[in-house]
Amino acid sequence: MDGQSPNSGQPTASPATFRKQRLFEFNHPIPPASTLGLAFAAWFLFFGLWELAVLMELTNAVLLPGPVKVITSFVELFGEKNYLHDIGISLYRIVVSFLLACLLAVPLGILMGTFRRIEAFFNPLVSAFRYLPAPSFIPLLLMWLGAGEAQKLALLFLGVVWFLITLIMDYAKSLPADFINTALTLGGNRRQVLWTVVVPAMLPDILTAMRQMLAVSWTYLVIAEIVAADSGIGAMMMRAKRFVHIDEIMAGIITIGLLGLIFDILLRRLRRMLFPYLESSE
Repeated sequence: MDGQSPNSGQPTASPATFRKQRLFEFNHPIPPASTLGLAFAAWFLFFGLWELAVLMELTNAVLLPGPVKVITSFVELFGEKNYLHDIGISLYRIVVSFLLACLLAVPLGILMGTFRRIEAFFNPLVSAFRYLPAPSFIPLLLMWLGAGEAQKLALLFLGVVWFLITLIMDYAKSLPADFINTALTLGGNRRQVLWTVVVPAMLPDILTAMRQMLAVSWTYLVIAEIVAADSGIGAMMMRAKRFVHIDEIMAGIITIGLLGLIFDILLRRLRRMLFPYLESSE
């Protein structure tokens, strides 16, 4: 009978049904080659449609140059305009400011999520500052710190530290209470439980929070570098704006996106390398 197994009489899935199940299954893992192929396909489609819109004159080629023009501007930036130096300065600002934010946010977030009295003391301040836009501090930072590196690092620091504290605090609160109760029952004091139970259990979540907030730090980079800056990706984009070099501005935007993606991949791989046992449960 059509659609049934000849031996059992049970209905069998048609090839079309099988293909649908293989292509669209809820939360089903796919091979790494498929992941890479789909990622390249998405970017190929994006850049292809972009270039097609320019060739068909659907957009203003001056205000929206095509991918080929942007790639050409990359070559000119690296070859003639010392763009590698600008990238290095921006990387320095991101890394230093983010490390400073982590030095404050990680221990404070763990303590706030573990001890309710510490949370009750600090959380009203952290919650209030979290809703203040970091760019609003620029006039004060310029008056307090001048127009040098300290002002830019401070702005990037303020852009992420309050959210990072809150994320780590929430992760600490989600730690199973049985971990702490068991350690206390076995005779551990508060310091021992904090360092041997809470902190090790929190490490994967801390890396996750850092990965999430590092993306936010990159979004503040241009804001930090357009104010009294003569180097960095944002400063290059402002120089390009004066001469209406839209292709160089778009090259800067793409550079920030690529650097952010590289950092995200590195943190994701670091988490997998340090905590491989978590991959089987995700």
